[in-house]
Amino acid sequence: MLHIREDEVRRLLPIKDAIEAVAESFRALALDQASNQPRRRLFLPTGSVLHQMSGWFRGYYGLKVYAANVKKGSLSFHVMLYDAATAEPLALIEANALGQIRTGAATGAATRVLAPPGPATVGMIGTGFQAWTQLEAVAAVRPVAEARVWSRSKQKRESFAERATAELGITVGAPDTAEQAVRGAGIVITATYAKDPVVEDDWIGSNVHVNAAGSNQANRREIPTGLVRRASLIAIDSIEQARAEAGDLLLAVPEADWPSLPLKELQDLIAGDCPRPDGVTIFESLGLAVEDIAVAARVYERAIETGAGVRI
Repeated sequence: MLHIREDEVRRLLPIKDAIEAVAESFRALALDQASNQPRRRLFLPTGSVLHQMSGWFRGYYGLKVYAANVKKGSLSFHVMLYDAATAEPLALIEANALGQIRTGAATGAATRVLAPPGPATVGMIGTGFQAWTQLEAVAAVRPVAEARVWSRSKQKRESFAERATAELGITVGAPDTAEQAVRGAGIVITATYAKDPVVEDDWIGSNVHVNAAGSNQANRREIPTGLVRRASLIAIDSIEQARAEAGDLLLAVPEADWPSLPLKELQDLIAGDCPRPDGVTIFESLGLAVEDIAVAARVYERAIETGAGVRI
């Protein structure tokens, strides 16, 4: 069994490869060549939480587990990867970077099928851990004419904009308000840990794609009720998982009324021939284990090819 460390994951998993792996995991779900088990959380009196999720993707299956204690500032992620035919353990992969890249890749896969074609202005709220791969993935699937990023810290948003301009080769600005970042953008990204909406409905135009990537808890949301209700299509990675985690939807529309929403699972959009509708489209990103297994498989295969990792 291989032990693959964080720095090797970053080297072995460029964002374009990750986008293809995630897209392929959704095609596999549509073809019954993959399955997903929703996230479960174990809460301790100490404030520690254990998150567990598992999935199967063609020749591989496994689980992702991450342990966190917000009070202590501790967080660790690992993926255990197994051979689906023999149950042989293949790899223990440090998965902090893997999860960051996978989350961005899901946004890239969704943006590729849902965003209006052609060059786009991107507005993003958030400059934290997940923000970088969000913008990187969108830039990998659409030509970006300009990007604007806002977060509460002026220093952080200016530093992020400077780095993104240099490394992604696009012009990235850091305006003074969230509205200035979002208004007029053709693609909007929210990548925060906010409890309440970080954008307002009237900031979002009439033919915009929104990637809501930050919330996967029922009591938190990043986008407002009005935006959810006027969307022409809401793509979600798993409706089953959404019933427990999609605060953006649960806090906007009672679950009993979800049949009135234009909900589609991302697997159907990626595997099928579904043209993008006019109007606002939303990708509600929760994060599935099958996505983690697909990108972990890509990392494992590249590690075998290049001699990376350590046998344990």
